[in-house]
Amino acid sequence: MHDGALELPAASTRRAARADRLRDALARWAILIVLALLYVVAIALSDAFLEPAYVGNILRQAAPVGIAAIGTTLVMILGGVDLSIGAIISFSAVFCAVSMGGEAGNAGFAVAATLVVAAAFGAVNGALVLLGPGSSFILTLGSALALYGGTQLYSGGTARGIVSPGFREFFNHRIGEVLPVLALSMLALAAAMELVLRTTRFGRQIYLIGSNREAARLAGVPVAGVTFACYVISGLFAGLGGIAVLARSGVSSTFTGRGFEFDALAAIVLGGTVFSGGRGTVVGTVAGTLVLFIAFNLVNIVGLNYNLQLVLKGAIIIAASAAYAWLGRDR
Repeated sequence: MHDGALELPAASTRRAARADRLRDALARWAILIVLALLYVVAIALSDAFLEPAYVGNILRQAAPVGIAAIGTTLVMILGGVDLSIGAIISFSAVFCAVSMGGEAGNAGFAVAATLVVAAAFGAVNGALVLLGPGSSFILTLGSALALYGGTQLYSGGTARGIVSPGFREFFNHRIGEVLPVLALSMLALAAAMELVLRTTRFGRQIYLIGSNREAARLAGVPVAGVTFACYVISGLFAGLGGIAVLARSGVSSTFTGRGFEFDALAAIVLGGTVFSGGRGTVVGTVAGTLVLFIAFNLVNIVGLNYNLQLVLKGAIIIAASAAYAWLGRDR
């Protein structure tokens, strides 16, 4: 009798543990399953998705958003948000083009200077979040509006600058006539950042702060320093996204990054990073970006209204947030 009474709680504990493992596995692999299923649907609707060159085009289209989203993923794992990346992308594209001035010898300096400026914007965001009275959502929204205005003043409200000869050609060159250098750059940056998150103390500290900020502080984690560094990285990767936009199109625009913050946010959330922090991966973010852009291409191929993309973005954020909240309940 006594032994049987002990058996029931033990069996219940095992079932609960199995359920937890199943939810963890679903949360970890769900986006890859969705990506695979969506690609199968895309092939069924259009043979274009069987063409390696067309897939390369999708990767090239996705690169600016994917690159910017990599940096913002760190901020969201931390438990924050960065709505300024679209504005940083816009300014970076204009600033880089102006710095190049159409001279081949200026390309290296222009890229380096652009990244320094973008990281500086990220540093401002980090300082605002650490010292400001509001939430990261409101503070970075404010900095985005200010930077959009600053970009207009800097550019005079028109496209400025000329890209260096060979700059666009280099990044759009296809390796094996399939994979553009721009897409390869996104994948390489994603792999490097995923490695940082998985194998370094800095990466572990980001997850710990996102899971429990006060516990991280009591454990001796430099919460302020890590938070500041994540916003700097987010700004830096937004700058890379701006350079990627310029490389993809060859023309700077004062509003080229407008809306990219929502594309990045949708990709990050779809990839499994939660608003509450403490969970997420760069691999998931890149997969989420590809899901978005395959879906957008499908919208165009089947001839639906372009504005349906906005509906898709909103629905994806809502559905993904709800799904991951369910998968992570009681955890």
